[in-house]
Amino acid sequence: MKTATDQHNVFVIDEAFYIPQLNRMRRIWIYLPQGYNDSDKRYPVIYMHDGQNLFDESTAIEQEWQVDETLNSMLAETIIVGIDNSEHRMKEYNFNHHEEYGPGEGKQYIEFIVHTLKPFIDENLRTMPQREYTQLAGSSMGGLISFYGSIYFAETFGGAGIFSPALWLVQDVMHELKEVAEKNAHLPQRFYFYGGAAEGSDMLTNINHITGLLKDLPHFRIDVETDPEGEHNEFYWRNKFSNYYLWLKQSDKENPVPTRVTKFGKNEAENLLAYIVNGIRVRSLKEYPKSVKRIITWGIKHCISLRNLLLG
Repeated sequence: MKTATDQHNVFVIDEAFYIPQLNRMRRIWIYLPQGYNDSDKRYPVIYMHDGQNLFDESTAIEQEWQVDETLNSMLAETIIVGIDNSEHRMKEYNFNHHEEYGPGEGKQYIEFIVHTLKPFIDENLRTMPQREYTQLAGSSMGGLISFYGSIYFAETFGGAGIFSPALWLVQDVMHELKEVAEKNAHLPQRFYFYGGAAEGSDMLTNINHITGLLKDLPHFRIDVETDPEGEHNEFYWRNKFSNYYLWLKQSDKENPVPTRVTKFGKNEAENLLAYIVNGIRVRSLKEYPKSVKRIITWGIKHCISLRNLLLG
């Protein structure tokens, strides 16, 4: 790896990383948290799109996000994987066919992250590979593909940071994703949405519609942030990136997301027990399937040791 910016902890791991799903090459960037080489600690990972705009002003198409400066100033403990875009961006960041841009290649692009890039990253870096510690993030078309990718591949991603998503590009996004989201009730996810009022009249309307849908489903945790003066560019996205990261960290501490809750093995039971011991509230029960909810409610009602009940 070679250092890629003025920050000592950003690297380009490959100028031409092969994407077998699309038969293309792509530059891949890595941000490692400060102190990574001084410990054996493992870290969560955020996979971000439009990689050339994240870390380096000289490679940015317009402005950079300054992800590295932001995270370093916060002493953040996360790994960022940046994936460059290309001339195929409008197709690669869209799951659906578009009259102007042609067939969507978003599914193949996310499959690249899931089946090719993530295994490589997990093998070569000290990651926390579980889904609840893996997020997608991006802006505009990158926000759209982050949303779609996390919903369709919920087995891999615990949520997404969605900045100014290009929801206007998809005609029936709410109907399409609602059906998929309802099937993922056993896979809790967290979504941070940001939009600026100065991006156009549809931006906040579209975000409000889609987050209203998600909030009706108890396995989602949603945070929405808006800016009455926010425009559609990196200046505003980089100013909100720290809020997204802090929200992830805070939600981890306040109400950890269980990996899955559909089985009754030892790990799931211990997860439930820890969740309750740490201060479960009645509304938190909504995150679990009815079968699990009944067990918790019955155990509490009859004053039976939950640990004995669940772990045997």
